[in-house]
Amino acid sequence: MIGLNTAAVYVLQTLGSLYLLIVLLRFVLQLVRANFYNPLCQFIVKATQPLLKPLRRIIPSLFGLDMSSLVLAILVQLLLMALTLLLTYGTTGNPLQLLIWSLIGVTALFLKIFFFALIISVILSWVAPGSHNPGAELVNQICEPALAPFRRFLPNLGGLDLSPIFAFLALKLIDMLVINNLAAMTMMPEILRLLM
Repeated sequence: MIGLNTAAVYVLQTLGSLYLLIVLLRFVLQLVRANFYNPLCQFIVKATQPLLKPLRRIIPSLFGLDMSSLVLAILVQLLLMALTLLLTYGTTGNPLQLLIWSLIGVTALFLKIFFFALIISVILSWVAPGSHNPGAELVNQICEPALAPFRRFLPNLGGLDLSPIFAFLALKLIDMLVINNLAAMTMMPEILRLLM
C-alpha cells in the first residue's frame, strides 16, 4: 500500500506541477506583455481557458493584469499540496498554513520560470542568435523585464551582455534568502518542498 501511495504522489506532483506551470505561465505572459499570437501562447491560453473562464466572472483584473490566473495558480498549488499531504500523512493539515505554503510555492515557481527562461535565452544567444523561432521569441519576451534593470546600470561591452549573470545572482539570492527561509519558518514539510 505504501508503494501505491508513493506512486500516486509522484503522478499527482508531476501532472499537477505541469498544469500549475502552464497556469502561472499564463500570468507571466500577460505580465511581460508577450505576443499572444505566438503559437505557444495560444496553447497556454487554450489549456487554461476552461478553468479561468468561470474565475474571470468573480475576480476582476487589477492594474491590467489577469488576477484570475494568479488565483487559479494558488488554488492549483493548494490542491496539489493538500492531496500530497493526504496521500502521504493521511491528513491535509491546517488550511491557513496550506494557503501560506501555496503562496510560497507559487512565488518559488514564479522565480524559477524566469531563472530557466534566462538559461534558455543564454544558450539560444550562443547557438541561434537572432532566431525568429516562436519559442525563442517567447523566451526573450519573458527574460526582458528581468534583464532590463541590470542593463541600465551595466556598461555596453561591445556585444557582450553581462546582465544575465546579475539576474541569475539576484534570482538565486531571493530563492535562497527569502523563499527557503519562509518555507523553513512556516515549517513546510519536505514532501511539499519538492513541489517548489
